[in-house]
Amino acid sequence: MVNENIKFVTNGDYIVIPIETGYIKPNENLDVIIEPAREIMEDGDYLVIAETPISVSQNRLVDESKYTPSLKAKVITTVWCKYMWGYLLGPLLKIKKRTIKNLRRLPEETKAHKEVVLQLYGLKHALKPASEAGIDLSNAPGSYVSLLPDNPEKVAIDIKKKIGKNICVMIIDTDATYRKKDKYFTGLPIAIDGIEADKGVFGYVKGQLYENMGSTPLGCSEKISVEEALKIANIAEDYQKSLSTEMKTIHSVKKVLNTDEKEVTIEALDSITHTPAVIIRKN
Repeated sequence: MVNENIKFVTNGDYIVIPIETGYIKPNENLDVIIEPAREIMEDGDYLVIAETPISVSQNRLVDESKYTPSLKAKVITTVWCKYMWGYLLGPLLKIKKRTIKNLRRLPEETKAHKEVVLQLYGLKHALKPASEAGIDLSNAPGSYVSLLPDNPEKVAIDIKKKIGKNICVMIIDTDATYRKKDKYFTGLPIAIDGIEADKGVFGYVKGQLYENMGSTPLGCSEKISVEEALKIANIAEDYQKSLSTEMKTIHSVKKVLNTDEKEVTIEALDSITHTPAVIIRKN
């Protein structure tokens, strides 16, 4: 049961309770998530947290304007991503129409972004046409981007200890996990045990030929099955998709914040309600 004064929605056999905050800033602790979770959560609940607020709180931000694109970055951006993926491979593999549209209109800044990916994660991630290595462009100010969290499993365990209840804490990324028969894999550099990670572009291409299982659990406070983790992660993602403030891509920033992508400030990000986490409870 849920207190009638608490906002919630139902999703099948589960209740989803959002934790709403302002923008979690660099080096800021996660008390705005932990304190309400401690008050509301019951034994057996799940706390599912998006990866970006964790990353930003860890100050895992990179200023892409300080990177000068190499020839390799320029070729990957223009020849490989814009033309090969935007006009040939994307339609052939039937990737999302939104992704194809975005690839065909890649801005000049993408070259610096590719240079960041090349230097920090290597060629196999840079060759992925979008969402390379889980780097988030949409929830950081100006020319900054956020990398994936450092040691998300430890973060999940630490948050559970602070809440002090028999719960499961999970950190997820909306980038996909795929399934081939009974094998799970993702292009992301990290994932929970049972999901083969760090596949980069090879995982992305292979994934288009097999089953997309939805969001990827990056770290979990408990040892749970991949199937259970994916189910809970996707319930959380379903809720996020229902929000008018969802900024899934850099191209949605202008619509949500009413500002140009290049002019996003912390103040603008803090002007909207964020939902960095949800509590999921069996109904």
